[in-house]
Amino acid sequence: MALFDLAIDELRSYRSESAEPEDFDAFWSQTLDEARGHDLDARFARVDTGLSTVDVYDVTFAGFGGHPVRGWLRLPAGATRPLPLVVEFLGYGGGRGLPHENLLWASTGRAHFMMDTRGQGSAWGAGGGTPDPVGSGPAYPGFMTRGIEAPEHYYYRRVFTDAVRAVEAARSHPLADAARTVALGTSQGGGITIAVGGLVPDLVAVAPDVPFLCDFPRGTTLTDRHPYREIGLFLKTHRGRTEDALRTLSYFDGVHFASRGRAPALFSAALEDQTCPPSTVFAAYHAWAHEEKAIEVYDFNDHEGGGPFHQAATLEWLRPLA
Repeated sequence: MALFDLAIDELRSYRSESAEPEDFDAFWSQTLDEARGHDLDARFARVDTGLSTVDVYDVTFAGFGGHPVRGWLRLPAGATRPLPLVVEFLGYGGGRGLPHENLLWASTGRAHFMMDTRGQGSAWGAGGGTPDPVGSGPAYPGFMTRGIEAPEHYYYRRVFTDAVRAVEAARSHPLADAARTVALGTSQGGGITIAVGGLVPDLVAVAPDVPFLCDFPRGTTLTDRHPYREIGLFLKTHRGRTEDALRTLSYFDGVHFASRGRAPALFSAALEDQTCPPSTVFAAYHAWAHEEKAIEVYDFNDHEGGGPFHQAATLEWLRPLA
């Protein structure tokens, strides 16, 4: 697929028309207050992996509603002092996988926490282990329309809350330096990263890679590729509910979280990306509030973006920050 979205000059001036709810901050403040009413109860169980350079811990903590959420904490073997912390969020449909996977960040001398995404982990990779015990009204198969009838019930209210609590859980480990916490992720993980960047005030950096969940009014009408297309297919059946659906989605739009971002940020966009169209990524990038921000652009890539090239760029960018 060749270029299908705006030209690069237009992307650099594009701004989202997503309408921010008047009670956006109150909604999220109440949501997090309710979650923090449950004991975090972060538990770290050492796993025998056979690895000699990385120690791995099976983690459970209380997320939204006090529900148990899983994760892996990976540390350089034999670490004795607090380390810079990377908290990573996963792409749509994936799970935390197996303990011996994803060794990059621990190999850099950092503590690396990977959050399992509730209800997901069955579309690719080696699976997940966190159920989502909350039901919803009628929804299109997938996760994008679960609870879309109201923001209080929407699936990503639970996921974004889990993500904030994941940062708190990871920071609670004695070998994690809370003052040097970075959030990052790719695709859905990038969208979750942006939300965390808007909800957690003291991160040292965020790195959303080809992020999803941004600029819903444009994303849901520009591409016919899933997962955005799930919303269109739901509304194709439930005629007349577009306004209500977009209102719910506005509480979860990365553009609005980005306007509250208080840490340096490295974004990436791929100009042939039909899953997360580049204009939706640029919308969040332009909205990002912290003045220290950059975006890597991959001209002829689809949703794979920069792949290992972008990993290298992220490693280099983070060197002076954490």
